[in-house]
This record gives sequence, structure tokens and C-alpha cells, in this order.
Amino acid sequence: MLYFRQILILLVSLYTVRVVLDVLGVEDYGIYNVVAGIVTLFSFLNGTMASATQRFFSFALGKNDTEQLRKIFSVNIVIYIGIAIIAIILLETIGLWFVNEKLEVPPDRFGAVRFIYHFAVFTFTASILTSPFMAIIIAHEDMQIYAYVSIIEAILKLGIVFLLMCIDTDKLELYGVLLFIVSLINALIYISIALRKYEECQFKKFYWDKCLIQEIIGFTGWTLFGQITTVFRNQAVTILVNQIFNPVIVASRAISLSVSGHIGVFSNNFNISLYPPIIKSYSSNNKEEMFSLIFNGSKLTFFLMWIIALPLLSELEMILSIWLKDVPPDAVLFTRLSIIESLILSLSLPLTTAARAPGKMKTYELTLGIIQLSIFFVSWIVIKMGYPAYSVFVVAIAANFVMFFVRLGIVSNLIALSKRLFIMKVVVPVISIVFLSTILTHLLQKSLSEGIMYSIIVIISSAIICTITMYYIGLDNNWRKKIRNYAGMKVRRIF
Repeated sequence: MLYFRQILILLVSLYTVRVVLDVLGVEDYGIYNVVAGIVTLFSFLNGTMASATQRFFSFALGKNDTEQLRKIFSVNIVIYIGIAIIAIILLETIGLWFVNEKLEVPPDRFGAVRFIYHFAVFTFTASILTSPFMAIIIAHEDMQIYAYVSIIEAILKLGIVFLLMCIDTDKLELYGVLLFIVSLINALIYISIALRKYEECQFKKFYWDKCLIQEIIGFTGWTLFGQITTVFRNQAVTILVNQIFNPVIVASRAISLSVSGHIGVFSNNFNISLYPPIIKSYSSNNKEEMFSLIFNGSKLTFFLMWIIALPLLSELEMILSIWLKDVPPDAVLFTRLSIIESLILSLSLPLTTAARAPGKMKTYELTLGIIQLSIFFVSWIVIKMGYPAYSVFVVAIAANFVMFFVRLGIVSNLIALSKRLFIMKVVVPVISIVFLSTILTHLLQKSLSEGIMYSIIVIISSAIICTITMYYIGLDNNWRKKIRNYAGMKVRRIF
């Protein structure tokens, strides 16, 4: 459900970015992404609590503790309201000062920049208040609800495109206002569904549990540090690039992150569906099931991204030339490097989920957070030494390799996961799949002439090659049997 929903969203999003880039222009598109990036710097407030909320909801569901669920929900509502107030204060003081004094934008666009900044703050606040309701839906594993609401959101954003073309006003200001309206509608849908569907969300009784608050804050404290450093991976580096290079380079980076982000959502969505069962299996002390979810989930998470990434990497120049009327300089190179970075990260997403199960986050977040902070500082040093803009992606790729092995070692100590088994059951098959499918796709590409039709053949063939290699190399006999039985059942229903 999540995967096919994302295909639709990807198509809508790619078209939306193409038209928005054309309507706003490369410069205004780059400006909006920098302004939105400043707001996103504060997303650690929301991201941290979302992670904690997911963990505590799923843990209580694993123990079938309805009373604890009600307490967790009540406490989280209070905390999220507090986070929203803190976010508004910080963004409208420190954030606004940075926009007015430090942001590098053309002088004639400062009025529009300040205008869209305020609406970006409103949009972010709406997302904060939506998070606990979205978390409870995911914890109950009602993924179809999450999928349908996301489709509605994508359709609304598609509507933004047509309004931008039809309404004669400052396009940059209008874009900021319309995005806020979409986020507000999205929030109202999630809140109304949760209030109607789940008993623990109906506010029949308000709970205040001091011990629970301390436990959540204790879990959140180190997770907060991890979220701050994660923001530095992308947004702080984007601002750094803005300070050193021109807005066109910033737009190229924004496009690359947009493409890799949309591809990464395929694996991220699958990992969202893994989050509740991994936490639940840990809370019920079913380690065999948890390890199975981690091993198979890691392979499938990577594969769901690779089956999209390989065709895209193979024919990226052609795809970007069709997608964008005017491809900014360095966009192709930036996008390739950004996709590689996301692929490395996707392999360890289930490990990240498993690390949260015991609730002991200090060593995990402190170690990985320091490595992530180094991405920003090393990028700053590299750029100051005169290296080109793409070097920030190279730094991030190297750091991701290091973080993968560090993450595996820490998770192994937290939940007694065998590092050797993970390497043998996950890493070796994934490397084999990547190597074989890449070689076969490259040989096919070299044997064909240039042209759109030949590129389409390469794209389709590479996806088929990925699927075949994953089926025979990535999956064990048990999983292949499950897939054959499932496919056979679907065929019998049709005929």
C-alpha cells in the first residue's frame, strides 16, 4: 500500500517541482529552499518527539496496555503544544534575525523572503501539532489511512501548481501561503481520524503522570541531540553552500536533495511499517521475530530504493532534461551523489529503529551525532580550501559509510544482534545485487544506441534485472516460497 502510494506521489511531486521551478524561476526556487531550510533547522523539536512518541505508543501496544496508551497520549499532547510554542518563539526571534541580517538574497526580494518565512513557520507549527495523531495511526499499523491521507496531500500540492499559473501575483509569496493551507488541511484530516477511530485519543479522561513524563524526556534528551545533528546533514550545509556559492548552485543542490528524498521515501515508508512490529516484538521479548524483521527488513528497505535508483542513475541526464525545462549546472552530478548517500543510509534504517527499542539512547545518539556534526564542519573546511560544491556530497558519503558500521556495532551491544549474521545475511547479498545488476545494466546500455526509446528500454530492463537479482540472491528459500504463494493467490483471485 505504501509503496504504490509513493509511486503516485513521486509522479505528482516530480511534475510539481518541474512546474514550480519554471514558474518561480531558478533564483526564487533556490531562495525558497534556503528560507524553508532555516525553519527546518528547528525540525529537531518535532522529529525528536515523533521518534519518542512512536517508540512509547508501539511499546505499550506490544504489551497490550490500554491504560498506558491513554497516559502516553495525554502526556504527549501537552508536550507537543509546548514544543509548538517554543518553536514559534525561536523561529520568530533567532530565525527571523538570521533572515534579516545574514541571508544572502537579492535586495529586491527581501520583502518576499520575510513574507514566506512567516508562512513557513506557520506550516512547520501545523506539522508539529499533527505529529502525535499521525504517530498513533502508524503505531496501530493502519498504514492504509496514512497512505490515503498522503495521496490527498499530494493532490492538493498538485493543485498548488495550477493556482500558481493562474493567479497573477508574486509567485514566491503565493507559493508559501498555499503550502501552509495544504499543511493545515492535512493536520485537520489526521486529527479528526485519530479522534474518531482510537479510544485513547478521545479525551474521556486527562492523565498526568510525572514518572512517564520523566521517562519520555529522558528518552527524548539524547534523541534530541541526534535530530539536531541530522538537520546539520542537509539544511546547515545548504545554508553553507548559499553563503559561498550563487543561488543557481543552491538550486542544483535543492533539486538533487528533492530527487534523492523522493526516492528515499520508498525505503523510508517501508521502514515506517517496520517500526511498530520491531518495537512490539522487543517489548514482548520475541527476539527471534525481531531479528528476522531486522535482517529481512534491511534487505527489502534497500531493495525498494535500489529498484528505483538504478534506472534513474543509468539515465539521469535524459530524465532531468525531460523533467526540467532548464537543468541547472551541476544538477546531474549533485543528484547522483545524493542518491548514493541515501542508498547507504537506507540499508541501516531498520537498525536505527531497533536501537530505539531498549530506550537507552545515550551511546547511540552521542556517537552518531558527533559523526554527523563532522559532516558540516568538514564540508566547511573543504569548501574554504577551494574545493568545488560537489565536495560536500563526497564528505557526506564517506561519513555514511563510517556511521553504518558504527551503528551496527552499537545496536549489536544493545539488543544482542549478531554482527556476523547481519553482514552475511544483509550486507553480502546487497553488495552482490548492486554489483551484478549494475554490470548487466551497464552492458545493456552500451549495446544500445542513444535516444529516448533506447533509454526507456534501459530503464525498464534495469528494473527487471533488479527484481530478478533480488529474488534469487537477496531472498532465502522461505521468502521466495512466500512470494510464490502470494502471487499465486492473487492470480487465482483474478482468474
